Amino acid sequence: MGLARCDWGFSSPLSESYHDTEWGVPLHDDVRLFEFLVLNGAQAGLSWSTILNRRDGYRVAYEGFDPAVVAAYGDADAERLHRDARIIRNRAKIASSINNAKAFVSVQEEFGSFNAYIWAFVGGVSIQNHWTSWDEIPPQTSLSIEISGDLKSHGFSFVGPTIVYAHMQATGMVNDHCVGCHRHAELSGR
Repeated sequence: MGLARCDWGFSSPLSESYHDTEWGVPLHDDVRLFEFLVLNGAQAGLSWSTILNRRDGYRVAYEGFDPAVVAAYGDADAERLHRDARIIRNRAKIASSINNAKAFVSVQEEFGSFNAYIWAFVGGVSIQNHWTSWDEIPPQTSLSIEISGDLKSHGFSFVGPTIVYAHMQATGMVNDHCVGCHRHAELSGR
């Protein structure tokens, strides 16, 4: 018998690996936080598996997701990204990713790091939820609504409350593994 996982953790070998090693793990590295901000924005209207299957392509296309590098992108870079079949070639999402890199760098300058800024919303500690089924997990929360508004006030786009909540889940600001999942206990410190 295999490990107990959240329902979506069984959908593919790639999803299983992501579920078991990354999703919900507290993340404090600015480059990785920027990566998930771009990927969660790209996911809007799509499945996470679509983005996960293209993540390696995104990493190449976005030159390792260094926010300072992406913030310096111009029209030629945006066009290069639009032609790159390894990523989602939606012009609005690409423009948003470049805009968000600029906002990200601005937040780094203001707060010392994006990590310091974003984790302050949860007091530097992951929120531990205790869902018994995937259906109980909300698509957004009052906190993701608050963070969304604050990100927008700093110039970010494609950061609605649902995208922000997905980002919180992906980066471990919230532990939304169901209680029957082996990762819930591992990430809650129990």
